[in-house]
Amino acid sequence: MDIETRFALIKGVGEEVITDEELRQLLETNARPVAYDGFEPSGAAHLPFGVFRPLLLKDMLKAGVHFKLYLADWFAWINNKMGGDLEKIRKVGEYFIEVWRAAGVDMNKVDMIWASDVAAQREYWKRVVLIAKNTSVSRATRCLTIMGRKAGEMMETAQYFYPMMQTADIFQLDVDITQLGIDQRRANVLAREVAPKLGWKKPVVVSHHMLMGLQGVKEPDGYDVNAARDAEISSKMSKSKPQTCIYVHDSAAEINKKIGGAFCEAKNVTNNPMLDYTKHIVFRAFKMMHVERSAKFGGPLEFASYAEVEQAFLDGKLHPLDLKNAVAESLDKLIAPVREHFEKDKRAKELYEFVKCHEITR
Repeated sequence: MDIETRFALIKGVGEEVITDEELRQLLETNARPVAYDGFEPSGAAHLPFGVFRPLLLKDMLKAGVHFKLYLADWFAWINNKMGGDLEKIRKVGEYFIEVWRAAGVDMNKVDMIWASDVAAQREYWKRVVLIAKNTSVSRATRCLTIMGRKAGEMMETAQYFYPMMQTADIFQLDVDITQLGIDQRRANVLAREVAPKLGWKKPVVVSHHMLMGLQGVKEPDGYDVNAARDAEISSKMSKSKPQTCIYVHDSAAEINKKIGGAFCEAKNVTNNPMLDYTKHIVFRAFKMMHVERSAKFGGPLEFASYAEVEQAFLDGKLHPLDLKNAVAESLDKLIAPVREHFEKDKRAKELYEFVKCHEITR
């Protein structure tokens, strides 16, 4: 595969790339760059984690990137996920692995790494201290939002370790590309800032889109000084908010019910979760989008691109209910293999039952 095709695949994954020039140069000089994404094991898998993330990962692998999936158990511990019980967090991490396997991730092409194993390395903590010594208190405080928490929710000194540790991960894992969500941007930018000071490799940042929750756009909640980015992070689909979230264990009926109650204002193509899923999931997974419609309302429709769907919706030629039905059908096709794996595989089922019976905490 030529460099421009690889570049286009990786850039297509990112809502923001820092920078295009550095990414192209990396591909020109490195036939197999290393990228990573980190995940706090906490609660049942939802649409962004169990469907969207695997779709992005497939494109990264197709582009010849060696990917490291980082199970951030220590980070979930610091963030008081699963009640701050590290043993429970580790078990949820095992459940995460089953989700990726069920979603079609080729586990032979990725490295599974636990944060607790990295934390056992002496060199890692030296990196954490060096980064902390090169980061002001105010800068570290601004980075705390990568935990998904606002200033008023910060109650423990340990939480200040979080951004220093996440930044150290990048160098300890020896990655060329940080390929996380846009909500993790601050830690990745911090890594780029301290790298030249410490003589370490500066990573390229490829930040992916945050899928919107079913409620649509929310008022900015103080996660970022950039208003648009703050609104995106504040409005993202969160697995700790079941009423605005689709899980990979939801039945077809549950998906239809949730989608049916979602925000989808006629002719409104701004901050519309149905269009968001159409653009970032449906047309990433399928070449066409079929809209079933009775002859009374014009008969079935076929769309070959997201742009066609958006224009039809804007013009009023595609009704919100018809769009919702088409999105629900497409999402169920992608979720079904994951849902069925956890229904049929004994070990997977046991892990999901464990996750379900324990309190999900933010």
